[in-house]
Amino acid sequence: MTQQIFKFSNHHIFKLLFLLLFISCNPDKSTTKKTIFNINLDEGLSSLDPAFARNQNTIWMTNQVYNGLLQIDDSLKTRPCIAKSWEISANGLSYTFHLRSDVHFHDDPLFANGQGRKVVAGDFVYSFHRLIDPKVASSGSWIFSDKVCDNPFIAVNDSTFRITLRQPFPPLLSMITAQYCSVVPHEVVDHYGKDFRQHPVGTGPFKFKYWKEGEIMVLLKNEKYWEKDKDGSALPHLDAIRATFIGDKQTAFMEFISKKLDFLNDIDGSYRDDILTKAGAITQKYKGKFTLNTGPYTNTIYLGMLVDSSLAIVKSSPLRKLKIRQAINYAIDKEKMIKYLRNSMGTAGTAGFIPMGMPGFDAAKVKGYSYNPEKARQLLKEAGYPDGKNMPEIVLHTTVGYRGLIEYVQGQLDRVGIKTSVEITQGASLRELVSKNGVNFFYGTWIADYPDAENYLSVFYSKNKIPFGPNYTGFNNKQFDALFEQAYHEVDDEKRYVLYREMDNLVMQQSPVVILYYDKRVNLYQNNISGYGLNGQNLLVLKRVVKRD
Repeated sequence: MTQQIFKFSNHHIFKLLFLLLFISCNPDKSTTKKTIFNINLDEGLSSLDPAFARNQNTIWMTNQVYNGLLQIDDSLKTRPCIAKSWEISANGLSYTFHLRSDVHFHDDPLFANGQGRKVVAGDFVYSFHRLIDPKVASSGSWIFSDKVCDNPFIAVNDSTFRITLRQPFPPLLSMITAQYCSVVPHEVVDHYGKDFRQHPVGTGPFKFKYWKEGEIMVLLKNEKYWEKDKDGSALPHLDAIRATFIGDKQTAFMEFISKKLDFLNDIDGSYRDDILTKAGAITQKYKGKFTLNTGPYTNTIYLGMLVDSSLAIVKSSPLRKLKIRQAINYAIDKEKMIKYLRNSMGTAGTAGFIPMGMPGFDAAKVKGYSYNPEKARQLLKEAGYPDGKNMPEIVLHTTVGYRGLIEYVQGQLDRVGIKTSVEITQGASLRELVSKNGVNFFYGTWIADYPDAENYLSVFYSKNKIPFGPNYTGFNNKQFDALFEQAYHEVDDEKRYVLYREMDNLVMQQSPVVILYYDKRVNLYQNNISGYGLNGQNLLVLKRVVKRD
């Protein structure tokens, strides 16, 4: 009983605190009709500094507070943001951006008279140098560190900013839409140092107000925001965002059902059958009670197989044989897996590593693997293991959250004669093992950092082999590498997509991975919410959201 009273009291404290925050910021305005968007961040929040926007929650919240040179639309196409236009030099090495003159940082006491000053090109020089500064140790340093020349960021004048590369890199425009590349003010960052994570100042549609870590965060409408809606009305439409940090997914879902949350991301397996039919429709129990929004999510769920035969761990592994890897690909009924284990929230991975939803994806032009157990048995026989006889057992490593999925895979492989054991490892431990070539067969996911398929293909580039990059399978193919490097010199998107598909087909032929499925974005909104974005990166865009009474 005491615990219930404590929770009840905290809830009312938060409501009172939020009311006081509004009154302090809007002393002459009524608080009765404020539109507050309520969201829960179940995995917590580590920072509001865009230099550390490495996970979904940080990306989501920094996207509300900051802007960059460019932004993506719902089709993952690059669009102007603070840069209103840009040019690329003929040799593909120089990118010149022309900035808007009406973008200002949020008000802060560290500015003259407490008024947010205008953003100039020098602010991007500072922000981008900060990304590659070893003292800052940004998790986004990779964006520029191996791509730019000496003295790469230049303010030609206050409204003109230039980036110079070592070699052409056509995905650059897509890459700098990442929240890492947000502009920050040197006055505030230099003053707070590492504590800038708790004192963020950007140019975005919402400005920071309050954060009690692990309990509540409040962002308020930026009344001076520069962007307009398509009808010319000022953005954002919401007055505030209120974030809570409930770690238990079922508790968060109950908060959503009771309308204390306006938005819920994803449907946890513990209550998926309660909400969704096996065909992916809302069950009768919840029909009409909220809006379910799904679509492609640029996340490939796969099994990786170590193929670098120079490694001692590979020399005795049956996975070193191409026909074994191909047999594994044919042995898994992915359609059945998606229907019964994911309630159709995903698309069977029958094409390549590049996922559905990524610009250039074309399942008709990339040949992956469909379910064919007879073909799997034939390949096993050709590899010298008829019906799996005398084939060593393979250990498949996964995390506890995907145990059911991997045990399904184990059963499918067993049916064709491939014996496996499943080893459950904590997520961080498994990532470390994989990053050190410590396991032969592992579960993995690859989520796009930026909306260009180069991000996926870099996983198979030989120069990205551990410890230099994310080539966790040790894949090495000269034809693939040549195409990968050729793509750096192709500025025409459609022509580059042709090269991407050719590379993806090469990967599928050599089979260092099993594509289980392409993920789906699964968002739940209350019925009085409209104007939300529907993009393949599942980027939360709240500046156009409207909340009706």
